[in-house]
Amino acid sequence: MTPSAGPEVSWFSALCDDDYEFLGVPDPKLKSSWEHCRDIVLQAESGGFDNILLPSGYALGIDTTAFAAAIAVLTRRIRLLMAVRVGEAWPPQLARQIATLDRILGLVPGTDVPRLTVNIISSDIPGETLASAPRYARTTEVMLALKSLLGGERTKVDSEHYRFEVDPPGVTTLSGKCPPLYFGGLSPDAREAAAKAADVYLMWPDTMPTVQAIIDDMRSRAEAHGRRLRFGYRVHVVVRDTEAEARDAASRLLSKLDAATGDAIRAKSLDATSEGVRRQAELREAAGNEGYVEDNLWTGIGRARSGCGAAIVGDPDQVLAKLNAYAAMGIEAFILSGYPHAAEADLFARHVLPRMTHGPL
Repeated sequence: MTPSAGPEVSWFSALCDDDYEFLGVPDPKLKSSWEHCRDIVLQAESGGFDNILLPSGYALGIDTTAFAAAIAVLTRRIRLLMAVRVGEAWPPQLARQIATLDRILGLVPGTDVPRLTVNIISSDIPGETLASAPRYARTTEVMLALKSLLGGERTKVDSEHYRFEVDPPGVTTLSGKCPPLYFGGLSPDAREAAAKAADVYLMWPDTMPTVQAIIDDMRSRAEAHGRRLRFGYRVHVVVRDTEAEARDAASRLLSKLDAATGDAIRAKSLDATSEGVRRQAELREAAGNEGYVEDNLWTGIGRARSGCGAAIVGDPDQVLAKLNAYAAMGIEAFILSGYPHAAEADLFARHVLPRMTHGPL
């Protein structure tokens, strides 16, 4: 596989009704739909991004796998990071879907890099709730089964979660192996699942010392299993010509949000009680009056959404310096987003991306 010259830089398509001009204020023009989410992907491809996250939610937005199949034939270069909620999937069928999508997408032009990547989400079966340990054990089983099946092996799983023994799918990926599995989670159970079976460990925004501590911990955990992890960082961005303009743009995002609406948005998320979400709340509480927990890291986004709750805010030099600092710590993949998604993708693509050495992971 052709190695990248620098970190992979990805954008985000709002399949889960997560696009706003003003956070917490629904806008019919920005609602999740085939047309709107398609346009975000095409904007990201024309802007030069390497990959794009297609998120998945049980109750919100449109179906991720169906969208991925449709957008695959409208794009030529950009990779797709398709999110999969494993609580809703049966591993042999998921392997066949992944192999089929891999064939539809093909390779990044001029390389032998497949265009399909997979974001594993350790979700519950809808209507059921598993404790952390068995849920992440099930997620580990899924990741290992996918690697076995897509590696061409007859696979047997006999556990409390799955019971099957099947041949690999008749359709194979172009590489003859499983696409890279991106996976995140802060709890001890999540960290062990990543160490055992993931390829890229994803983090949400945090202070620089904490990011370094997580990387160090995850390297040690992976080494204990004879493995090596790569690291990704999911964060929002607000970039403008000057820092003052960027801070004003960030403040404008929250200008129509009331506390009750923000609380309701966060509470309805299926991951509202996770360790990662709890940590995002801690960052907001530790931030100063303007919401900055360290230089250029603004926690205001988390007032209106669950999950990734902070943004890099600044002028092009400041945003680039922050990303370079993460890369120096070992981050090899960035998954960025901003509001509204298409407009902010264009701003980042014009002001920052041309100054980065980057490529598919």
